[in-house]
Amino acid sequence: MRRAVVDRRTTETQILVKLGIEGQGTYKVRTGIRFLDHMLELFARHGAFNLVVDARGDLDVDQHHTVEDLGIALGEAVSSALGDRRGINRAGYFVMPMDETLAVAAIDLSGRPHAVVDLKVKVRLVGDLQTELVHDFFEGFAIGARANIHVKVLYGRSSHHHIEAVFKAFARALRVACSKDGQLKKVLPSTKGLL
Repeated sequence: MRRAVVDRRTTETQILVKLGIEGQGTYKVRTGIRFLDHMLELFARHGAFNLVVDARGDLDVDQHHTVEDLGIALGEAVSSALGDRRGINRAGYFVMPMDETLAVAAIDLSGRPHAVVDLKVKVRLVGDLQTELVHDFFEGFAIGARANIHVKVLYGRSSHHHIEAVFKAFARALRVACSKDGQLKKVLPSTKGLL
């Protein structure tokens, strides 16, 4: 199994991430932000990743440092687990219905970080999570994983469903991108010769 452990420590956060790419969707997550815990649990289950997260941040100041640094650490764990990325699909996408909401996620493990996040969320909080920080999570992940990430809600009413559908779609798109392609075997999926 491709695995990684990332222990990211700053003056603002202490984050431990353990990730298994070919997992069974098991998880043990604690961030201090319960709605974010729920999204990471969905990420593990829908991506079939084994995931342990122990994040301690300066939540008395704001959620920003915890959410962004967690995105970076999780992205670094994916990058580390993939190694040189030979033989992977590299790109994946998924369209996820969540009741009245429809979301799409596309990812390219290209070696170039970029994130486009379009949630259409009009409330400040969903559960206890500051919704504007969902963008920071995905941007942090893109930086840590050196990946292009595009997530978009096409339509829907519930802000909870917008965020949940995006996390589910993202997990399933990432699962495809990380999967090994039998035809590529040891080939690096890039004409540049590096990712």
